[in-house]
Amino acid sequence: MSQQVVVAGVGMIPFAKPGTGAVYNEMGANATMQALADAGIGYDLIEQAYVGYVYGDSTAGQKALYQVGMTGIPIVNVNNNCSTGSTALFLARQAIASGAVECALVLGFEQMSPGALGAVFQDRPSPFDRFDEVTERLVGMSHIPLALRYFGGAGLSHMQKYGTPMESFAKIRAKASRHAANNPLALFKQVVTPEDVMNATMIWPGVMTKLMACPPTCGAAAAVLVSEQFAKKHHLNTQVYIAGQAMTTDRPDTFNSDDMMRVVGYNMSKEAAAKVYAQTGIGPEDLDVVELHDCFAHNELITYEALGLCPEGGAAKFIDDGDNTYGGQVVTNPSGGLLSKGHPLGATGLAQCFELTQQLRGNAGARQVAGARVALQHNLGLGGACVVTMYRQA
Repeated sequence: MSQQVVVAGVGMIPFAKPGTGAVYNEMGANATMQALADAGIGYDLIEQAYVGYVYGDSTAGQKALYQVGMTGIPIVNVNNNCSTGSTALFLARQAIASGAVECALVLGFEQMSPGALGAVFQDRPSPFDRFDEVTERLVGMSHIPLALRYFGGAGLSHMQKYGTPMESFAKIRAKASRHAANNPLALFKQVVTPEDVMNATMIWPGVMTKLMACPPTCGAAAAVLVSEQFAKKHHLNTQVYIAGQAMTTDRPDTFNSDDMMRVVGYNMSKEAAAKVYAQTGIGPEDLDVVELHDCFAHNELITYEALGLCPEGGAAKFIDDGDNTYGGQVVTNPSGGLLSKGHPLGATGLAQCFELTQQLRGNAGARQVAGARVALQHNLGLGGACVVTMYRQA
């Protein structure tokens, strides 16, 4: 039988602009010690560790965790692009649910460079070759960075299909800023209006301004997962547990549907969410709070529909009705999301876990979602992988 997996402890350091914070191993060790302290256990009880990062050398996970302890446990280094942190979470949850271990650590960190993301290895085929070919054919715009072309193209696809105005993306960014103003761990806390967002530097005329894109940041976050039996034995906090989880990768329609929304993982997200809803018997109408992958405001908008928070083509109305924020149907990204925290790739999935755990514990302070009992996490990586996780209050 599958064991119930409890989130016993979480830790997160404030994210920082590249070059202004600590190095990756120090960030990782700090987040780990916070998670252990939150759980109330020592590193000696950790049986396995899964460490996620994208921009780093092999065994960087060992470099970070050896500062916390050297107990000979398996340390698995994970790289799955922007879904790296939640992929590590997926592996740790599987290990506990299967009974292989009772206590596992999940850590994600990233020490990033300023500017747009790019390939590190130039002497071999890129994992994004097929994505790039489709994007070039569908949207062109080769003078702007690829990530902007991917997600701007997905937003443009939605605009063309459903008549979605650019202002809808601006309203998402403004909502993120209002949420971030109450989050001490958010990097960008300045509140902006939809008009501010629309008047920001135009990256793609009629599609995207600078404020609609998340910036690269450096940071780390961690979680301690345990079995319910382990938690009871050691008198740990059992308030929050993982009720369901699914990970998906691309299918042929990513490339052959001529739809940029699918190129950036719309169908991966839809499939992963459907699996989690089926596992748990919980539907989108039952959710209180969601942390989703808003690397661009455009991706937040299409993800509303992929997760079933609103009907396909209904995102603009969902936004206009205020159903994505406090007082509406479901609070999305109460942390301020990637748009306000930035996006240290390996840390993002664990930062989402941190936020939702605090929400379900009732510890989120001024950004607390009243009566939050059910939470959903969505973390997407192009190339590709999507992980959707359902958390519940015990």
